[in-house]
Amino acid sequence: MKKGVAEVLPNSQEYTVSELSSALKRTVESAYEHVRVRGEISGFRGPHSSGHCYFALKDDSAKIEAVIWKGVHGKMKFKPQEGLEIIATGKLTTYPGSSKYQIVIEAIEPAGVGALMALMEERKKKLAAEGLFDEARKQLLPWLPEVIGVITSPTGAVIRDILHRLEDRFPRRVLVWPVRVQGEGSAEQIAAAIHGFNALPEKGKIPRPDLLIVARGGGSLEDLWSFNEEVVVRAAAESMIPLISAVGHETDVTLIDFAADKRAPTPTAAAEMAVPVRAELAVEVTSLARQAFAGWKRAQEHRRSEFRGTARALPKPADLLNIPRQRLDRAAAQLPRALRANAHIYERRLSAIGGRLTKKILKTRIANAREHVQRLGETGRRASKRWMEQRRTRLDHVEQLLKAFSYKGVLARGFALVRDADGSTLRRAASVGVGQRISIEFADGRIGATSDAEGAAPPKPKESINPKSAAKRTADSGAKKVQGDLF
Repeated sequence: MKKGVAEVLPNSQEYTVSELSSALKRTVESAYEHVRVRGEISGFRGPHSSGHCYFALKDDSAKIEAVIWKGVHGKMKFKPQEGLEIIATGKLTTYPGSSKYQIVIEAIEPAGVGALMALMEERKKKLAAEGLFDEARKQLLPWLPEVIGVITSPTGAVIRDILHRLEDRFPRRVLVWPVRVQGEGSAEQIAAAIHGFNALPEKGKIPRPDLLIVARGGGSLEDLWSFNEEVVVRAAAESMIPLISAVGHETDVTLIDFAADKRAPTPTAAAEMAVPVRAELAVEVTSLARQAFAGWKRAQEHRRSEFRGTARALPKPADLLNIPRQRLDRAAAQLPRALRANAHIYERRLSAIGGRLTKKILKTRIANAREHVQRLGETGRRASKRWMEQRRTRLDHVEQLLKAFSYKGVLARGFALVRDADGSTLRRAASVGVGQRISIEFADGRIGATSDAEGAAPPKPKESINPKSAAKRTADSGAKKVQGDLF
């Protein structure tokens, strides 16, 4: 064999391109059925129009193609982003169309604290741009809430610290909504608890809290990540009940801290923010009561002094009555003379008026009055007679209209009114069954009857439109509205 020419083995198997691609696909998938790959996302431009995501994972010296199917992408907790370092879980496969191998990703998670911090910072900018962190949205905390709602784990030390601190400062009624504070589904539970407390009726069987505390103990950034989820941050921003965020220790910062109405460095500090110290309030109330009593005493002394000064400036009661008493005596002495003079004046006026009223004048006035009364009586009789005639004419007209529109006038012309046993009017022969009892009303009375099989009436021929018949039907329909339907 010549140098440089490959030796062809006569017994070597021959493959087609498709067969070789399928064999490689089975080999890769069976050898790397489940893998975890760490790398940086490269070439990600968002989901394809089909909903699938195509990008690459790379490190310093290599790159591998990656794909996330539409259904998996919709359920992912963390979404892929350009430049984000992740740990991808999936399986290797090949793509025969381009002779490439790729990883089909089933789940991703940020790789390390740096990636989480970058994701958190980007999410913070996004939510801040929507105005969820604006100070104008913040609510004032109630000074002394009657009911406090606490959203936390029911088994941790956090709830015990809060209850103990509230008991020391000012005992209040506490409603605990138990939730998971880390792990899968914890963010949805926390958001549901916030919405649940807000949905309680104000005067329902379960009282609506006046203040909410979302609390959790310290932990790593990964442990506190549920409080950085958008669903939790949006629920805190939408809460109509004032909310205190008490997540982690003083140095821990989560996104819910920016959306809450108040941030507490620790759960214990949140309890201190929620209520004042009862003992201090009692001391303050006692001090204010003393000050109020001292002020009242000073005011009373001042009023007493003013009253004494005013009393000294007033004249004596006897001095006040001397002058009015003197005026009364003087008026009493002048009264008899004034009464006699007044009576004399009215007597002269009466005599003058009596002289002018002679007997002749009185008779003339009486005669004129009698004549005026007679004229008024005659006018009233004429008006009453005319009014009665008008009412009689109108009554006769109404009686004629009633007779013209009454269905009894139709019966008098030879028609009959047919009713069933219930008194309902029968308009068609087809609506009468065989052997059915019916009532027939004529102009002079009613008779009972029983229908037979030959009672069905043939359909009426369609009438041509005639102005006179149309006018008659219109008049008949008006009469039916007044008297009822005949047929």
